[in-house]
Amino acid sequence: MFAALNPIALQLGGLEIHWYGVIIACGVLLAVWLAMKESVRRGISDDHILNLVLWALPFALIGARTYYVAFEWPYYAQHPSEIIAIWHGGIAIYGALIASVIVFLVYCRVKWLPAWLVLDIAAPTVMIAQAIGRWGNFMNQEAFGAKTTLAYLRGLHLPEFIIQQMNISGAYRQPTFLYESMWNVVGFILIMSIRHHQGWFKQGEIFLSYVMWYAFGRFFVEGMRTDSLYLIPGLRISQALSIVLFVVALGLWIYRRHQNIDWYLDGDPLAKVNQ
Repeated sequence: MFAALNPIALQLGGLEIHWYGVIIACGVLLAVWLAMKESVRRGISDDHILNLVLWALPFALIGARTYYVAFEWPYYAQHPSEIIAIWHGGIAIYGALIASVIVFLVYCRVKWLPAWLVLDIAAPTVMIAQAIGRWGNFMNQEAFGAKTTLAYLRGLHLPEFIIQQMNISGAYRQPTFLYESMWNVVGFILIMSIRHHQGWFKQGEIFLSYVMWYAFGRFFVEGMRTDSLYLIPGLRISQALSIVLFVVALGLWIYRRHQNIDWYLDGDPLAKVNQ
């Protein structure tokens, strides 16, 4: 029998380092490394990737918290001191993604970089970072689904340590963190396998593919979770946003496909001019 895993990775005096933070950091580092390698191939300095990360990370955290607080405002209006208490939990990945995209667009505008190309470079790396990050939820025993049975979990042929970590408050739970993580891993492998095929992607289409892939999977996974934020009774916010993002991304894909837009493999046109 496995005991629940300790969410604390390291304790130094009064300082606690949580596995959640360690896992998130590992995902970010892998994403940055992959994006830096690809940016050079596409004619964009890897320094820009580092700068973007340094700008995007704090705003992503603010966006994730703001998104959560906005949809839980009745509580936080009564407890304003809790608004910044992010260590008590309460962040939303969609808030982080929206804030990060805004930072990317502003940075690209200021630095005269092709925004769609930069988003293309970042998109699959963000996907694998999300897949890794969900294991932080696993360590915290959060982002889980409805009650299920031990027999069901063993029927999924999961390792015993995952099964026992899904024993939360005396009941086994659907490992929705795992479903979303695996969905992102498959999307990452698929996009990374085909993005360098000549004539397959115009600039912006890899990013739009990521949006559609993630939104589609998140819609179904969100429907299984028990900790969702609700727009109105019966309508989960993340599901509504997933539908909007999928439709908008698909519409942009169709529209841009018939426009005179550079191919992804053409890279940054300004890089060729300056060579």
